[in-house]
Amino acid sequence: MQTVLITGGTGMVGQSLTTHLLAQGYKVIIVSRSNSKKMIPGLTYAQWDVTKEMMDIPALQKADIIVHLAGAGVAEKRWSVKRKKEILDSRVDAGNFLVKLLSSHTHKVKTVISASAIGWYGPDSPQSLQHGFQETNPVDDSFLGNTCNSWEQSVQPLVSLDIRLITLRIGIVLNPKGGALLEFIKPAKFGLATILGSGKQMISWIHQTDLCRMIQYGIENESMRGVYNAVSPHPVTNKELVKVVAGQLHSFYFPIPVPSIMLKIMLGEMSIEVLKSAKVSSEKIQSQGFQFSYPHIKEAIQNLLSINF
Repeated sequence: MQTVLITGGTGMVGQSLTTHLLAQGYKVIIVSRSNSKKMIPGLTYAQWDVTKEMMDIPALQKADIIVHLAGAGVAEKRWSVKRKKEILDSRVDAGNFLVKLLSSHTHKVKTVISASAIGWYGPDSPQSLQHGFQETNPVDDSFLGNTCNSWEQSVQPLVSLDIRLITLRIGIVLNPKGGALLEFIKPAKFGLATILGSGKQMISWIHQTDLCRMIQYGIENESMRGVYNAVSPHPVTNKELVKVVAGQLHSFYFPIPVPSIMLKIMLGEMSIEVLKSAKVSSEKIQSQGFQFSYPHIKEAIQNLLSINF
């Protein structure tokens, strides 16, 4: 079976993907700055340090596929000038280093699947609300839009190395152990549905399992190249999402609006993204034959909460 090397494999998505790929019979190499001693059949660890341009080259040479997820967490800290630089640099520098590695060392890598994000797109327009943002829509002139553009461009030279490149613009990943869903679960445990701002903003989401399946689908379908939106076919409003979460945990719950001004005070510039409505289309990936296991929010939340509780 093929060997998949994952950068950023210790993060939320990387951990889910590792478990998924091992269950499907793949061998997995996780590269990170620290070496783990965790012993799991089929899983090995290797060290890399982008800032020092250090890489375990023998590990790289074992890989058939690279899934490139490395990057500082966008929502982990308030967006200070320093943090915004970390978010951008961690993605661009890692992409540049990956290109340098694959252009200067012998290897057998045929496919790279690189993460991006739906932060590429701006706030909804009448057209996007009707049809959803398509992969051909222009990049938004915002911090996240420019970050996604630089992120995607950093790995684009791989195409000239005759490596098949797939870029996934990932939506809000629903995982009960981290990310946005966990933040909605915390108050929902006490019967509270925290509605952010107007609650009308569209959330383009994806179940963690469908994201892992989509990455595997990209590995196994050689006709796939270029950019794909990694989002469910059925985006929902923030209000719908939090009500589904609360309703799964309690028969009765209380909607609690969190005013936009409070979010702006608490989160600063990051509040723009929390309050932004972005309806993103999954039409292109579906046209490739990919079928979602969890296309609807209710079934997705039911499944995710059954995992966690």
